Amino acid sequence: MDTKARLGRERVWMVDPLDGTKGFIAGTGDFAVQIGLAEAGESVLGVVYAPATDVMYWAARGRGAWVERPVETEASSSRVERLRVSGNTDLQSMRLAESRSHRGPKMDTVVRALGIREEIKSHSVGIKVGLIVERQCDVYIHLSGKTKQWDTCAPEAILREAGGLMTDLWGEPLRYNTPDVLNRNGLVSTNGVVHTTVVGRIIPLLAEFGRAR
Repeated sequence: MDTKARLGRERVWMVDPLDGTKGFIAGTGDFAVQIGLAEAGESVLGVVYAPATDVMYWAARGRGAWVERPVETEASSSRVERLRVSGNTDLQSMRLAESRSHRGPKMDTVVRALGIREEIKSHSVGIKVGLIVERQCDVYIHLSGKTKQWDTCAPEAILREAGGLMTDLWGEPLRYNTPDVLNRNGLVSTNGVVHTTVVGRIIPLLAEFGRAR
């Protein structure tokens, strides 16, 4: 679909058949299939499936966020659970979901400013958000403007319904009805309760980095 036709639609499906290409190539299992639905430019539905682990996350606006994972029992081969992010407000005790291949000096500066001491690395945006909704991590930050709308549409819906929040680096909402499909202002994903604090610590650093919204 061309840009004009896409922008003229109230509802747009955003599909990423392979989120985390480097993880797929490396054989780490850090990749996912993602299907998101945007209405009036807002993410309202998301499905993220990790083939390597057979784990699927899904959410719809007002319906909560859920995970289905394999369980080998006589009664059932899978288990469905409702998801809820952590309520942790202590940055030093939080874990950061970090990209395996995008780390640089600027990200080191951000991590020091936040005081976060533990990190879990992954290639896929969807799987990193999965770490947050499963309470294995609390924060995910992507400084560059290279993620695309189909990378974030499904994960954002899942994170929001689990009680978390995803915005750009300045704390502004992501939009899914813009001509440019790149999220040029980066990403901040958190458990929600620390979102304002995290963004507040990042914004002064963005000025030092020469970044402007």
